[in-house]
Amino acid sequence: MPANNIYVIYGTDDGACAEAALKLFNKLKPAVGDDFANDIIDGNADNAEHAHDISHETIQALQTLPFFGGGKVVWLKRATFMGSDRTSEAERAKLGVEAIKDTLSAGIGDDCTFILSATGIDKRRSFYKWVKNNATLQEHNKLDTSKDGWQEQVGVMVQKRARELDLNFTSEAMELFVMLAGEDTRQIKVEINKLDLFLGKDRRTVELDDIRQMVPLSRAGLVFEVGRAVQRRDGVRALELIDQQLDRGESAIAILRASLIPTIRNLFMARAAGENMKLPMHNYNAFSDALNRLPEMDRAWLPQKKAGGVNAYPLFLAAKDAQAFPYPALKKSMESCLQADHSLVSSGLDHRMVLHRLVVELMSTAQQRRR
Repeated sequence: MPANNIYVIYGTDDGACAEAALKLFNKLKPAVGDDFANDIIDGNADNAEHAHDISHETIQALQTLPFFGGGKVVWLKRATFMGSDRTSEAERAKLGVEAIKDTLSAGIGDDCTFILSATGIDKRRSFYKWVKNNATLQEHNKLDTSKDGWQEQVGVMVQKRARELDLNFTSEAMELFVMLAGEDTRQIKVEINKLDLFLGKDRRTVELDDIRQMVPLSRAGLVFEVGRAVQRRDGVRALELIDQQLDRGESAIAILRASLIPTIRNLFMARAAGENMKLPMHNYNAFSDALNRLPEMDRAWLPQKKAGGVNAYPLFLAAKDAQAFPYPALKKSMESCLQADHSLVSSGLDHRMVLHRLVVELMSTAQQRRR
C-alpha cells in the first residue's frame, strides 16, 4: 500500500508537472509556521556530481527534524537526473538516486512529507519500481502531436485556461493559437497570460489579429498560417508568408509538402465528400458521424485514424471554405500540386515562381466562383 507521505510527480509535460507539484506543496505544507519550516531543493543538475550532491542534500533534509517542531515538507523540485539521459546514466547520479530510495524505504517518519517532481523517471530502474509500489504517483505527459485529434485536446486545455481568466477566443483565433502554442502546458499558460494583459479589462474576446500580434510565429505556425490563408482565399497573405519563409532559407519543397499539399488535399476531400450528401458544417460530432456513416467504398479514400474511422477533424476545418471552390478546380489543383512537386525536384524553374503559380491558380478559381 502506498505511503501517505511520499508523492512523485513526473512526465514530459514540464509545465503541468510544476503546476501540480506546487499545488500539492501548498496543500500539504504545515499551516503553522512559515516556509522556513520546509525544504525546497532545486533538482536541476548541471552534471552527475551535481546530481549526487543534490541527492545528498535531499537526504539531509529528510533526516533533519522540523526547525520549529511539528511537521514539514521536503520538495525535490524538478529533478533532471532520474531519466535516461547522459547525466542520469552516470554512476554518481545513479548512486545518489539509490541513496534517496534507501532513505525513503528506511522510513522518514509521519511528521515529514516528501514530494518529488521530475522531468522524467527511467521506469527500468529500481527507484521507479520502489516508488510505484510505495508512493502516490502522478504522470503528466505532453500530447502526442503525431496522433489524430491532438488539436481538439489542446483546444480543450486552452479553453479551460481562458475561462479561469474570463477570456473567450473566436474560432479563428483558437485555431491559430493551438498551432502556435502547441502541446506544451507551460507555453500555453505563458501565452494566455500575455493575451490577458494585452487585452486589459475592457476587452475579453481574443481575435485573430491579437494572436498574430502577441504569439510568436513558430515554424509549425508558419506552415499552418500559409495553409489557412489558402483555405480562406487570402492569396495576398499566403504569398506574403511563402516569401517570408523562402527569405529565411526554408525549402520550397518543405513549404509545398508540409502546407500547400495538405491544405489543397483537405479542401478537395471535403468538397468531394459533400458532393453526394449534405454535411453538417457547424457541428464537429455531427460532421464526423456523417462521414463515418458513408458506405465503406465512399469513405475508404478519406484520411483514416490509426485506431480506425475517418480522421474528420482536418476535413471539418476545411469543409466550409471548400464550398467556395468549384470541385473541378480543386481536382485540377491536386494535379497541379503533383506537377509543382516534380518541378521543384527535377527542373531548374525558380522555386518562388512555382509556389506562387500554384497559389494564384487556386485563388483565381475561387474568385470566378464568387463573381
